[in-house]
Amino acid sequence: MRTCSAPTPTDRLRIRGANESQSQPGSVVFRSGGAHVRALTLAELLVVLSFISLLAMIAQVNLFDVLRRNTFKAQVQDFVSMMQMAVARASESGHRYEMIISLADQTYLLRELTVSDLTAEVQEEQIITQGALRGNCRIAYVEFDDGTYANTTEERTKFRAGHAGWQYGGKIVFLDESERPYAVVVNRITPIVQLIEGDPPLMTPKAKEEVPFL
Repeated sequence: MRTCSAPTPTDRLRIRGANESQSQPGSVVFRSGGAHVRALTLAELLVVLSFISLLAMIAQVNLFDVLRRNTFKAQVQDFVSMMQMAVARASESGHRYEMIISLADQTYLLRELTVSDLTAEVQEEQIITQGALRGNCRIAYVEFDDGTYANTTEERTKFRAGHAGWQYGGKIVFLDESERPYAVVVNRITPIVQLIEGDPPLMTPKAKEEVPFL
């Protein structure tokens, strides 16, 4: 007489596993496909990283170029600000000020003239502020509106400002790293100090007399 017995829990698990294995014949292919997808993802990641590195390199080069340009402009602007300070203080206070430019070592300083002897050595207590040019910024020469010049062989040259304005005018020609000129123009007729790109001819006043240095 045939008898039948109920499957045990172990038998059920064995049967279920066999059925799942038969119903998913592509499982091995799926794992193989997964490895293929991972390989493609790695290749794409390498391409993206290379592209990002290229962009970073381009940005770095552009940044360095901007910094170089800004460094030049910042140094010239500091010089112009000091010149403007001299004539502004002279106009407001009635005191006399002198901007001393040393072309030999590319330095400059602003001092208040507290003695009548204009040839006297600079005293520490007279100095208001000072600066030095460096890197891609230098002064090539100074031209005064009376036709005289000062170049890098000169130890010092000076611009003086009093209550009536600049004692005499001129231009200070700066060169950047590409030897492009920029001129800081001082006009004895007005207190304005201008920064002009290029090396424009200097306007010579009809009257050569100096402005009274009061």
